[in-house]
Formats: sequence, structure tokens, C-alpha cells
Amino acid sequence: MKKSTKKEIEEIKAAFLERYSEAVTELYYKNAYELVIAVALSAQCTDKRVNLITPELFSAYPTPEALAKADLDDVKKIIQSCSFFNNKAINLIAMAKRVMEFYGGEIPLDEKELITLAGVGQKTAHVVLIEYTKANLMAVDTHVFRVSHRLGLSDDLTPSATEATLVRKFKTELHRLHQGLVLFGRYICTAKNPKCESECFLRTFCKTTESFKPR
Repeated sequence: MKKSTKKEIEEIKAAFLERYSEAVTELYYKNAYELVIAVALSAQCTDKRVNLITPELFSAYPTPEALAKADLDDVKKIIQSCSFFNNKAINLIAMAKRVMEFYGGEIPLDEKELITLAGVGQKTAHVVLIEYTKANLMAVDTHVFRVSHRLGLSDDLTPSATEATLVRKFKTELHRLHQGLVLFGRYICTAKNPKCESECFLRTFCKTTESFKPR
């Protein structure tokens, strides 16, 4: 696959920043506690589905203290339409217990501390910090991974390696670029039937009009 040149990377970056300057997550949340839950639930699950689930969950368990004392079966019942709901329910309660025990009921807004919470890996931590603190971080989900390869920004075989490449190439404004890459991949550069002719504003940079699939 042909890679983007340094000039192309700068132009791609500028195009994303212009188009998605105000982009934010599509997950519903009111505070860091709700954001962590929403992002954790969104793993292998659509934001649309998560947004259908969380109002009831946040109403039943509005604080880490409440969730730490939650009945596991009740949490499972609320989130059962979400993928891997059994494990996610276990992790949500464990997360809340740790937040209460070690962080005084406040979500730690530090990557090293966040990833000590159950169900919160590096990608989840980065998404939370990007959204909540505008941290200069990148996170690579399925949309970012696909778009990065189609645009010739990365030929890495894993999300973590792709993340490192994007950080190295873009350097700044990573939080806005992450949000833009996600939305572009979700609505324009889709996995199936990408809107190349009708909506894509990056067609001149595309290295493949075919569906990207990692080797």
C-alpha cells in the first residue's frame, strides 16, 4: 500500500481540523463517572446502543458509591442488550469499588490511574481523557484503524502500533484529530459502501477505494 507523503499528511491534518473543529463524542454523559462507563460499554458495541442503555443505568446508579453497592444481576439486566454484558457488568461494579476505595469517589483523570480501573484499558483511558480533558492523545478504534490505512497514514497491523504512528505523524491537535477520524469513519469512510463519490472530502488522498481489511 502506498503511504502518504509528509505534505499529504499535513494537508489531511488541516482538512480534518477544518471539518471537525468542534467534534466531540456521540456518547451521552454528564460527568467523568458517566463518561468512563459509557466508553467502557462502547467496546464492541455501537455508541447508539450504549446511549439507549445508559439513561436507565445512570438513573439507577448515579454515583460510584451507588454502583459499588449495586446488585450484579440488576446491572446485567440493565445492560444486557450490550455486547459482553456479563463481563462488563462485573467490571463496572469493580471499577466503582476501586474509585471509592482509592480515589475518594472521584474518577482519576490520569492515564496511569485510569488503567488501574476494571474494564479500562489504554484505549478507553485515552478516549476518556481526549473527550474530558482535551488531552493530546490518540486512540484507535475500528474506524480510526480503517481510515488510517485507507489514507496511507499507517500500514501497521495492530491498533496500538497504528496509534504510535499517528501520534508521531500528527504530533499536535490529537484530540480533535481522533474525534474527526472516528466521525469520518463512522459516516463517510464506512467499512461497507464508503461514500467516496458523494461525501468524501479526502478522495484525493485515498490510497484504496476498496474496503480495508488488515492482513
